[in-house]
Amino acid sequence: FRMLANFRGMVQHGLPLEIGDTVQILEKCEGSQCCHCGIFPSSYIHLKNALVKNKGQFETVIPTEDSVITEITMTLRDWGTMWKQLYMRNEGDLFHRLWHVMNEILELRQQVLVGHLTHDRLSDIKQHITARLDWGNEQLGLDLVPRRDFSMVDPDEISITELYRRHRRREAPPQASMHHLFLQMKSMMSSNLGEELEVFYSVYDSREMRPISERFFVRLNKQGLPKSPEKTERQCTLFVDLGSSDLRKDVYVVAHIFRIGRMVAGEKKSVSNTQYKRPYGCAVISVADLLTADFKDDHLLKIYSCNAESEWYQIHDSIIRKVSSRYSHIGTNTGLNVSLQLLHGDMEQIRKDYMRLFTRNVSITKRLEFSDIIIPGEIRNDLYVTLERGEFEKGGKSVARNVEVTVYLLGGDGQLLKGLVCCGSGEPGVDENRSFVLYHSNSPRWAEQIKLPIPLEMFHGTHLRFELRHCSTKEKGEKKLFGFSFVPLMQDDGRPLPDGTHELIVHKCEETADLQDPSRYLKLPFSKASLQPGNNQTIKNSKESFWIQSSLCSTKLTQNGDMLDLLKWRVHLDRIIDCLSKLKDIDGTEIVKFLQDTLDTLFGILDESPQRYGLKVFDCLVSDALFKPYEGEYMKCRHCIALKDLIRVLKWYVDRIIDAEHQEQIQQVLKASEYLFKYIVQSRRLYAAATGGQNEEEFRCSVHELFKSIHLFLSHESKGISPITHTQAVFLRSFPNVCCELLKIFSMREVANLARDTLSSLPALAHTDCPLQAVKLQCMAKTVESPLYINPESRCVLLPVVLRLLHTHLQEQRELVLCANILTSMLTLNTPATECGVSEEVNLVMEGLSGVLLRTILEVTNRPQPAATSLRLQYQDVTGEFVACLLTLLRQLKDKEYQQLLSRFPTKDELTSFLLQLFTVFRILIRPDMFPKDWTVMRLVANNVIITTILYLSDTLRNNFLNEKFDFKVWESYFYLCIIFINQPCLQLEMFPPSKRKKVLEKYGDMRVMIGCEIFSMWQHLGDYKLSLIPTLIGPFMEVTLVPQMDLRNVLIPIFHDMMDCEQQRSGNFKQVEAKLIDKLDGLMSEGKGDETYRELFNNILLKKIERETWRESGVSHIATVTRLMERLLDYRDCMKIGEVDGKTMGCTVNLLNFYKTELNKEEMYIRYIHKLYELHLKAQNYTEASYTLLLYDELLEWTERPLREFLTYPMQSEWQRKECLHLTIIHNFDRGKCWENCIILCRELANQYEAFYDYRNLSKMRMMEASLYDKIMNQQRLEPEFFRVGFYGKKFPFFLRNKEFVCRGNDYERLEAFQQRMLSEFPHAIAMQHANLPDQTIHQADAQYLQIYPVSPVPENQDVLQRDGVPNNIKSFYKVNHIWRFRYDRPFHKGTKDKENEFKSLWVERTTLALAQSLPGISCWFEVEKRELVEMSPLENASEVIENKTLQLRTLIAQCQMRQMLNINPLTMCLNGVIDAAVNGGLARYQEAFFAKDYIANHPEDGEKITRLRELMFEQAHILEFGLAVHEKFVPQDMRPLHKKLVDQFHVMRSSLGIQFPAYVRVSPLHFANGSPRTCRTPVPNAISPDGGRIVARRSPLSYPAVNRYSSSSLSSQASNEVSNITGQSESSDEVFNMQPSPSTSSLSSNHSGSHNVNSSAPSSNRASPLPSDKHKHSRENACLSPRDRLCSGIFSSTLDPTQVRALPPALFNIMYSSVTLGSLCKNVRSLSPMPTARSPQKSMVPPLTPSPTDGLPMGSLASHSPARSGSYSSGISSLSRCSVSEMCGIDLPPPDPPLPPAVPADIPIRRGSKTPPPYSVYERNNPRRATPLPHSLSVPMIPFQIPVDSTLPRCEPNLPTPETGTVPFLNAGWPILCSGQDKIHKIESSLFLDSFPRRKILYILNMYIFQRLIIFLLINILSIKHKIFYLRKKCFIRT
Repeated sequence: FRMLANFRGMVQHGLPLEIGDTVQILEKCEGSQCCHCGIFPSSYIHLKNALVKNKGQFETVIPTEDSVITEITMTLRDWGTMWKQLYMRNEGDLFHRLWHVMNEILELRQQVLVGHLTHDRLSDIKQHITARLDWGNEQLGLDLVPRRDFSMVDPDEISITELYRRHRRREAPPQASMHHLFLQMKSMMSSNLGEELEVFYSVYDSREMRPISERFFVRLNKQGLPKSPEKTERQCTLFVDLGSSDLRKDVYVVAHIFRIGRMVAGEKKSVSNTQYKRPYGCAVISVADLLTADFKDDHLLKIYSCNAESEWYQIHDSIIRKVSSRYSHIGTNTGLNVSLQLLHGDMEQIRKDYMRLFTRNVSITKRLEFSDIIIPGEIRNDLYVTLERGEFEKGGKSVARNVEVTVYLLGGDGQLLKGLVCCGSGEPGVDENRSFVLYHSNSPRWAEQIKLPIPLEMFHGTHLRFELRHCSTKEKGEKKLFGFSFVPLMQDDGRPLPDGTHELIVHKCEETADLQDPSRYLKLPFSKASLQPGNNQTIKNSKESFWIQSSLCSTKLTQNGDMLDLLKWRVHLDRIIDCLSKLKDIDGTEIVKFLQDTLDTLFGILDESPQRYGLKVFDCLVSDALFKPYEGEYMKCRHCIALKDLIRVLKWYVDRIIDAEHQEQIQQVLKASEYLFKYIVQSRRLYAAATGGQNEEEFRCSVHELFKSIHLFLSHESKGISPITHTQAVFLRSFPNVCCELLKIFSMREVANLARDTLSSLPALAHTDCPLQAVKLQCMAKTVESPLYINPESRCVLLPVVLRLLHTHLQEQRELVLCANILTSMLTLNTPATECGVSEEVNLVMEGLSGVLLRTILEVTNRPQPAATSLRLQYQDVTGEFVACLLTLLRQLKDKEYQQLLSRFPTKDELTSFLLQLFTVFRILIRPDMFPKDWTVMRLVANNVIITTILYLSDTLRNNFLNEKFDFKVWESYFYLCIIFINQPCLQLEMFPPSKRKKVLEKYGDMRVMIGCEIFSMWQHLGDYKLSLIPTLIGPFMEVTLVPQMDLRNVLIPIFHDMMDCEQQRSGNFKQVEAKLIDKLDGLMSEGKGDETYRELFNNILLKKIERETWRESGVSHIATVTRLMERLLDYRDCMKIGEVDGKTMGCTVNLLNFYKTELNKEEMYIRYIHKLYELHLKAQNYTEASYTLLLYDELLEWTERPLREFLTYPMQSEWQRKECLHLTIIHNFDRGKCWENCIILCRELANQYEAFYDYRNLSKMRMMEASLYDKIMNQQRLEPEFFRVGFYGKKFPFFLRNKEFVCRGNDYERLEAFQQRMLSEFPHAIAMQHANLPDQTIHQADAQYLQIYPVSPVPENQDVLQRDGVPNNIKSFYKVNHIWRFRYDRPFHKGTKDKENEFKSLWVERTTLALAQSLPGISCWFEVEKRELVEMSPLENASEVIENKTLQLRTLIAQCQMRQMLNINPLTMCLNGVIDAAVNGGLARYQEAFFAKDYIANHPEDGEKITRLRELMFEQAHILEFGLAVHEKFVPQDMRPLHKKLVDQFHVMRSSLGIQFPAYVRVSPLHFANGSPRTCRTPVPNAISPDGGRIVARRSPLSYPAVNRYSSSSLSSQASNEVSNITGQSESSDEVFNMQPSPSTSSLSSNHSGSHNVNSSAPSSNRASPLPSDKHKHSRENACLSPRDRLCSGIFSSTLDPTQVRALPPALFNIMYSSVTLGSLCKNVRSLSPMPTARSPQKSMVPPLTPSPTDGLPMGSLASHSPARSGSYSSGISSLSRCSVSEMCGIDLPPPDPPLPPAVPADIPIRRGSKTPPPYSVYERNNPRRATPLPHSLSVPMIPFQIPVDSTLPRCEPNLPTPETGTVPFLNAGWPILCSGQDKIHKIESSLFLDSFPRRKILYILNMYIFQRLIIFLLINILSIKHKIFYLRKKCFIRT
């Protein structure tokens, strides 16, 4: 039954059902006694009859309704699901088209179910339904449905060859040769109609420029509607007999429109009331536009008018060719509304298919000529006349005439023939036709066609008369006759008017009465061609002419004289022989038109005198092959008693074949043998019917005698190709049809014997180029398809002959197409229903063709497919037919037949060869390209035959190929076949829709499980021979177990245990099994095979199997390895399925890559995944990570010439070349990722290689590249990325992420919110955790996904570069965020009781340090956390760190502001405001209250040093704030002056609260401490006593220093807010930052806003203020690019040195001393001597560049001259060292200095090779011991605190000290304190001195200014008084602040 309504099944034992569900009723009951199988209301169902097949567990219920209805139901259900998916995939076009088709199918289904249709209409609807079903299946990619009579065929009921042909025919439907165009005129749309219209439609060929059809005539009323709407034949027409060549783009439907009204449109009514036919407009549409429409489509045709009436005759050509100057569009609202539809097929089929068109009257519009296919018996006699043009005189008029032509058809008696003049189909014929009128034209051109359907009996004597009239436009509007023309339609010799153009004579005539008697003018000449020379007949006006064109289309009247003479042979009996001879020369088309008349004539002549005309008539009958196809129709209705002598004549010809010299005449006779036998058979049947069967035996004897003669000439064997061979081929082509004719009078067996003897008589030709070979096969093919072979009685006679011929050709691989067709036709008859009677025939075929058929299939399939499409399709057809034949034969074999087949092989080698060939053919059949993708039915049938054959052959293998008969090839081929069988796509039922899966299972079951069980059974029978197959079958068995079928996996996975056990017993291990499994697993998993269920099943089954094995431990290890590899491969595949390149995909790839390297040691797979990861990084534009990834492969290579094979995208090349290529690629990607420091190292390594090979060209390029990289470092901006700690918790994450934490490197400009959003988009089901605490086990074991994300701070390893002052920020920024192993984040908390008044007393910080497995950046954007360290910081330590970080921020902002690196001063303003006016946390006062109280000091005596340090930091910050306010005052805009004043006032209040007292003259400059504490010097200073004290330290590469972070991230205001405002320069609230990073500690210095200091400027970080050296010294200086580390700190020494010791002194000391001896007058001009810094290349110099003073880069009149903090000795910092040499500054000629000594390298630092890649590039750098960071030497120097009072009684210095070149002192704008300052006696000296090269680690060099001044004066006096002698004071004074 079928459900009518939905039933939810809410009752007990209820069965939920939906509308349309089909359920089988097992029992019907009422009341409480009800079964519990599933109940539902009986009123919800509709009972239907059904048929149950295979009763039992797998029974199938088939409704007994129409199969088309059943198919519609199943198909629409499948479509419904897929239709919704189309909507989801946004395939709107197919969605709507499918919706319309589904509705149409439902409507047609309803009509079929009603059952009120005629048989023809029902067939039409079913055909329409199946066409729509097939279309939808094709569009949706569903299976092709093979059909027979609109119903699905059952594969079990037809042969496989027939099934194959059903599939193939569906692909190539026959093309109709005839087409018809249906047209319906609906209306004409126009806004200004007021006259009636006449519309003429025709089909026009623009290529030939002629119409190809009659005209269809429609009259329209003034409203534009048909005048007779009730007469449909006047509105609709069918243009018939259009050939396929007519359906092209240059064939159009043309509509000419004429108006019936006044001469000139718009004339006044008083002018004339006469109606004229006048041109109006034209419209066209291409026939090709209608090809795609299967239904009527309405078209609105645009109407164009002619610009000049003289061009009207060709307006349609102008429109088609778009000659727009000749026509114009009438109006946008004007058009013809027509309906057009193309119909395909012959007229009989059209009438059946489109009955609705013919239920009403439809006019037929014919072609102007005969169609391509002339139907015998068609009668037609139409004359078409076209009024072409005329040439007329004015006739005394001042203007040209308005000529109208009236056409009359008159009979031989002069009477008017009425109703025979047709203007077009659609309207009845008229007595006369009036042409349209062209206004004022003496040379009108009409091109107007009329049709004259004159009956044959009236044709003789008729003529056409054309009356010519002038139409006046005056009031009377009269039409005045001025002449006429005429033309007779029949010539004097009886032939009709010839086709073509005729120039007629215009005879003058002004009165109509003169034309009443036609006999008067018929004597006159009618055309110019009929005028004979010298004719003196008077013609009134020979200058005027009138042209017409005529065309006759008739089957009764011929214009051929020879044909006319033959048809009238009785009139000329003496010319019969001549007429018969000329018949051969007549065109065949002409003969076909008069076929019946011609044959009647020939037989009439034969009856007249058989002896005289017999041979001539016989030659005529056999000579013309064009009309032979129509003779059969003639024979059905004619009596052929006169043909009794044809056998005798035919035998006479055959007997003379061998001896004849010329074979042409005989071949002509044999070509017509089919038709001659038709005459013979028909004559015999008619004669027997007339005489009661007399002379039957005589007739039989004559036929047998004839065939003996035929056998004799067929058996003749010629050498080579002879005429007789061609004659034999001619007869064989018609022989099958002769046999079919003989079946009408002889029995099947008699004709079969004749055919057998005839075919057996043919010679066995050895040469292959003989045409008789192909003809023999063609003859055999026709014979097999004839009724002679279909009959079982005759088939047994012919079968041996056919098999012998096929075997010969297949053996030689000749004519395979014909052989395939013959074999297919033979086996198509062997259906399963007739198997009982064909077993002997099948045995014969298998015995004769099995071996050669297998070889043929192998040969054909191994050939390359042709490139041409037609040849390729033919090749596929041949292959498919041979395969279908083999399957048909195998399906009909049973167990007995298989045993007989295999017993025919006498030796084992022959049996082995047969089995190997059969297994190979089966593997070919299983290939996906064997059949088209949608041939699922064919594939399933083939698989069913294959599995049946395999099961039959399994016993043969066990009996014949085991033990001592074991054959490796046979068993290997068998297992490979079974494995390929299971893996083929058409058996993967999991991929099928539910309905299709159900049908397959019901019909065939799961064939994979069946063959899997057979595999296991056969494997168990192998015994010890398993070892031979293990290496080759491990991979295939792994592949087959990955099929997602649980039963199959359970059966086959234990085979791996068996393999491991066999291998263990043989070799003591199973390494081979493990290696093969791992190698195969990667490829299979990447193809989408396997799943998590398989991994668990594989692990569980094998672990269970090895529990009792002695090798259990190694087995468990092996299984665990394979299982872990599966985990990673599954994760990798799942990530790649998404198609997006994200961190998860890259992390998964890294995880798999490392697994192959570390655990499996599979180098090739390792390299493959390196390149996969590399491609992922490139796709994501992670160029840095891509470079690190490719570097892994680079590190595996050496600089050797070892040849390398072609691999991946690399060609065959040497190892050196590949490594060079990798280096260049890595450099390019590092460059794109702005990691130029890494590029430099690789460039140097390449340069060393080029230099070693003397490749100076590439060496030059590499050096230039290296130089450009340095420029990029200094000049281009690089952003510092953020780092985030990400925790993945929960079981839903992949294995490589589950319950692990990672540190991820963010993208550019990516902050916490953006990063968190990106991670949530990668894991859409994840839940973001809102806290930073480590989750507990509940979260770890949850069946969900939890993400924990918060920012972390990098801890650089390379501390040296970051601690050096003077190193530009562009360089430092790289080491802050690159090669980072450790990260940390802080979490504030309160320990103990929280003080509500001051929370800083109990505010602790929990600092977590994360150590990674690999450094960032690396081969991935994230790495797993390897180690966690947790440290708690006390409140006092936290306070010190907060203040130090804020001070560092202040220094940075002040320095940027001074050097004009800040475009906006707002960051500095906000930072100052946040520290000075700390409204939130109370500022420094809170720290004083908390830690400087007596109670705290007394309770915490161990924190004495920490309290002292906090106090120093507070004082230092106060100094920095004061200097910052001075800088802020200089740059603050006017509108922010009130804020600045407020800050200054609050600063004084804060300073007073701190108890800090500063002298009025003390100022501080923090510029040189942007990266360090003012209390310490960052650069280690060599001990003066040590041997290194006077040694210059050479500069080391920046990449060689390990990075260590010097600042903490505990300050909320200093760090978190800076990270947030890194890019924008804007400030953020502390509360907002706290939500982003849970690591700050509350600080008294924290403010609401803080400035950004992380964006690096593209300019150098410090300006060089030294004057440029003179040109003559530019090339004599040493390296000027030494880092600040290479500079020695200035000092005061205790003893003087001899001038000879100058070489041992640092050159920087000279600059320090000399810049100190500067006069006040020079101070004023210092800026003019300091040019602006410019970018320049490194220059050799003894003096390294220094960091400028705080006032560098400012113009005159700035803060330097107006601010007390920047005038005179108030300048802070160290004087910039001059680039001049010592001799330039001192005037002393010194010997050249020694080269700088190399730096002392600690013993524990590993020495790097120049040619090797440094450790930061290695993915395994974590395994190397970390390099310890050496302590600065200054840490070992004892600190000597002292305090010297300032003395203000120092004498002034002399104003000027000349130099050797300029006479003036080369003064630099010094950061060092100036001794002399204007007129002041008391020198204002800075309270402390800061050198940018001092070490910062708890040591601060403070020189007492009093002693310092006196020492400097002492040195100056010695320099001035003693020539070239310099004294040094070597005494260092150390004091604590």
